[in-house]
Amino acid sequence: MSDDDVVVPDDLSSLLDGTAETPSVALVLTQVGVPAPLAAACALAKVDVDVVPSPVGAIAVLRDPAAAPDGAAAISKLLRSVPVVLLERREGQITATRWTAGVRGDKLPAGLVLSDAPPVLEELLLDSVDPTTLDDVVTSVGLSRWRATRMLAEGARRRPTS
Repeated sequence: MSDDDVVVPDDLSSLLDGTAETPSVALVLTQVGVPAPLAAACALAKVDVDVVPSPVGAIAVLRDPAAAPDGAAAISKLLRSVPVVLLERREGQITATRWTAGVRGDKLPAGLVLSDAPPVLEELLLDSVDPTTLDDVVTSVGLSRWRATRMLAEGARRRPTS
């Protein structure tokens, strides 16, 4: 190979941009207290997730990490004004992005998001545990429209009134 065969692109930013590769894991962190209503809402929005309970809120594990932006947009639309955080892992790199009302917001420092994270979040993000094997997980996959609507109604009835 001679020096004439080497081509240097004018814009080197594409070499540093890891967003082109498909994430291996995608999670949406929410402030929803229990998994069932979030799974039901995701079923109605046709977002395939396994919802894992955690002390900081329900975690939606996207079944198709390649559809992470669409999934985060749909979930954040469902939760309207409450922001959610999309965590994606690509070959050892973790990114965190805030979403509100279906709109991608600012990037967050992943280390800061994970600093006080419960152990289950780290296990899911590192892909060291299958979410379907955890206790109290609720999936949106295969949930009928009727059952999802019923689950949402049950969740609304349990909500305390003030």
